[in-house]
Amino acid sequence: MAGVIDGKDISSKVRSELKERVVQLTQHGLPKPGLAIVQVGDRPDSNTYIRMKIKAATEIGIEAQHIKLGGQSTQPEVISALESLNNDPEVHGIILQLPLDTSCTVDEDLCTNTILPSKDVDGLTELSSARLTRGVLDSSHTPCTPKGCLRLIKSTGVKLEGSKAVVIGRSKIVGSPMRDLLLAENCTVTTCHSRTVDLSAETRTADILVVGAGKARLVTGDMVKPGAVVIDCGINYGEEKNGKRELIGDVDYASVSKVAGFITPVPGGVGPMTVAMLMENTVKCAEKQTAVSNSWDLSYLPLKRINPVPSDSEIALAQTPNKIRNIARGIGIPEDKLELYGDYKAKIKLELLDSRQSTKQGNYVLVCGITPTPLGEGKSTTTIGLSQSLSAHLNKQTIACIRQPSMGPTFGIKGGAAGGGYSQVMPMDEFNMHLTGDIHAIATAHNLVAAALDTRIFHEATQSDEALFKRLCPPEKPLPPIMLRRLQKLGIAGKTPEELSPEERVRFARLNIDPTTIMWNRVLDMNDRFLRKVTVGQSATEKGMVRETKWDITVASEIMAVLALATDLSDLKSRIGRIVVANSVDNVPVTVDDLGVTGACTALMREALKPTLMQTLEGSPVLVHAGPFANIAHGNSSIIADRMALKLVGSEGYVCTEAGFGADIGGEKFFDIKCRYSGLKPSAAVLVCTVRALKMHGGGPKVTPGGGLAPEYKEENLTLLCEGLCHLTKQIANVTQFGTPCVVAVNRFHTDTDKELEMVREHALKNGAFDAQIAENWEKGGEGAMELARAVVKACKSPSNFKFLYDLEQPLISKMNIIVQKIYGGEEVVVPEEIAEKISNLEKQGYGGLPICMAKTHLSLSCDVTKKGVPTDFKVPIQDVRLSAGAGFVYPLAGTISTMPGLPTRPAFYNIDVDTDTGDITGLF
Repeated sequence: MAGVIDGKDISSKVRSELKERVVQLTQHGLPKPGLAIVQVGDRPDSNTYIRMKIKAATEIGIEAQHIKLGGQSTQPEVISALESLNNDPEVHGIILQLPLDTSCTVDEDLCTNTILPSKDVDGLTELSSARLTRGVLDSSHTPCTPKGCLRLIKSTGVKLEGSKAVVIGRSKIVGSPMRDLLLAENCTVTTCHSRTVDLSAETRTADILVVGAGKARLVTGDMVKPGAVVIDCGINYGEEKNGKRELIGDVDYASVSKVAGFITPVPGGVGPMTVAMLMENTVKCAEKQTAVSNSWDLSYLPLKRINPVPSDSEIALAQTPNKIRNIARGIGIPEDKLELYGDYKAKIKLELLDSRQSTKQGNYVLVCGITPTPLGEGKSTTTIGLSQSLSAHLNKQTIACIRQPSMGPTFGIKGGAAGGGYSQVMPMDEFNMHLTGDIHAIATAHNLVAAALDTRIFHEATQSDEALFKRLCPPEKPLPPIMLRRLQKLGIAGKTPEELSPEERVRFARLNIDPTTIMWNRVLDMNDRFLRKVTVGQSATEKGMVRETKWDITVASEIMAVLALATDLSDLKSRIGRIVVANSVDNVPVTVDDLGVTGACTALMREALKPTLMQTLEGSPVLVHAGPFANIAHGNSSIIADRMALKLVGSEGYVCTEAGFGADIGGEKFFDIKCRYSGLKPSAAVLVCTVRALKMHGGGPKVTPGGGLAPEYKEENLTLLCEGLCHLTKQIANVTQFGTPCVVAVNRFHTDTDKELEMVREHALKNGAFDAQIAENWEKGGEGAMELARAVVKACKSPSNFKFLYDLEQPLISKMNIIVQKIYGGEEVVVPEEIAEKISNLEKQGYGGLPICMAKTHLSLSCDVTKKGVPTDFKVPIQDVRLSAGAGFVYPLAGTISTMPGLPTRPAFYNIDVDTDTGDITGLF
């Protein structure tokens, strides 16, 4: 007599194990697994199956939901429901209950294949089937019935390898996947079906017989090899007895049980295991989707270095990037969280952050620099080189986060911002031109506000109170939410135009903007000096409302700073709405919300909020996002990109994020503004310096872009270098006073001598640096930053007692003085009486609790560009103070800051061209 394979008992044990796995997930702070079952129509048998699945899910601890669509549901409606679940981070598994019960024509295969393979717990999508057929079992889900059958077979202890297996049935749900699973176990498999000649001859050879033909009692005892394992997948209904219909399998249990070694009963065999396997697939989905892999699967790119080092453009064109979808897959970004922009760049959906909320973040490394020469010190190059070294050479999961460059400098004199030499972001041409259109979105949103501002002033000046109100609030149209917010801000109780009194209508409709207080210019992402001062409103249609204004470069827009500091879409919208564009004649701040344009601007910025994924020359991942000025703004890439990167790299990984200008500007703003709003704490900081910059601080000749370097910078001069080392000491102190370990990177140029480099390194080690290493990543890529990378790893393991420089509750001038004294080394700020009144007014308006974003020259610790080294006994004159209420800071102007650069006599655009044979852009840098 055959041994009975008890599916109920085995499935019960599986469910107990799954329940414990769910407990383990929740104990680690991860969400419960989520299962969604989509049903179309109201078939009684489907209702029964769904109840069984939901009951099992509830017992295990899985959050199950039943989405029931009507019997008239169309194909687009079914697909829309499935796509919504694909994008829901709380849903880990999706089932489309088949067959569909609808009066409309619906393609079941098309609907099934809408489900993401990563959430396909039924294992029925074409991709899941293809992976199973190819034997790629780890990356796919196996259909539940054959998976349960295999588990039942293994419970008997029978040897599978080399056994002869026969499968009756070739359906995509049971027969075909069962064949593939047995083949994967190294069985010799024969598939039989309705057209098989002499079925008995085939079945009598089987050591393992799986029957899923859908025909009651098809297999009888004389068709079975003695001692065989028989798995009955059939569910057929017999005659009704006592009001119930008997369940009958595809196997004649009475006769086969006398011959077989093991047999499954019906019911109580395969059925319970099918449900258990469905639950197992769901838990597996949750475990895979909520945990960051401990090991990325990236194919790093070897460098084909040439000596002497060619131009950046030539290097970039010589390297073939990995497809960005492969980079994304390799670092754990699901396909549904990626939006491709061609083959080599893609945006990442913000839902990725939602799905990684419980993931521990990695090490957070700031890359900043000393006060540079006008030629720059290579912070971007070092950021990229360091990340290449950590990832491609030290096998650390690492992402670099950098700003998107403006096209103004690209066509002007500075050139591109993709790094340099063998430490670049690629494709370099796409990086420096347009990218994914974020800067264009900022310009459009910014100029929409400018147009709304001038238009509002015009209409208020040319219309009566009643006409203005009626045009703003037509009686037949309800007030949109943004107008209701204005009513609430004004303390007006009414919510419809009819409910407002005449006085309330005037208060609501008239902003009474004082044109002399307008602080919102138009923007353009190009260097154009002739827009530094313009007049607008000269057309006769503007009825003499001419005013003087100017244009800024787009990256100087407050909306750019808002983008960099926003934490999600809601925060972005709120910050845009808080932007102050002018004051009223009664000294009341007029905001973007008051103009009624917040929602439209947010709509324009929605896609720009998603970071762009790219790669380095060595194939390590880079997130490019935002590009605010480092003087009138905080000069750092976005909080969202940093947060996303920290989740992707995992607890043992590294994120290298760069701050603009020197540690006294971009570095201080990273600590005091960006970290304050993000809540992130840096693990370590890298301070980039060069021999030539330190010689300049030691009293070397003036360095001018395009003017060539004086001999002092090309030849060994230890005396001059020694005089400038005091500046390095000061900048190390600027970093360490925030409680962050400081690693000095001495960026090597070919003119530097070994003695000069060693002098800098030894001085840094004796004056507060955690470590100091020579960086040769421009010439050698990641290989040239190996020691620097090792130093960073050690620094991140050391204690970090991060702290802010000042408390927000302190008065604005006090906060300015703290920055001047502790960071610049000066005495205090000098505030003229009229500027002091503006500061006092800002505090009265409620902006005194904002952080300070000091706008000064990046070429000296003082405000005088001629004072190098470590100036002392100086004061910082405040020429103006301005508000960035949306971004969330006050920026005092300590000197003249140009927000619209000009083109030089010989701009970089002379070198830029397109090879019409290949389509490649050449000459970028």
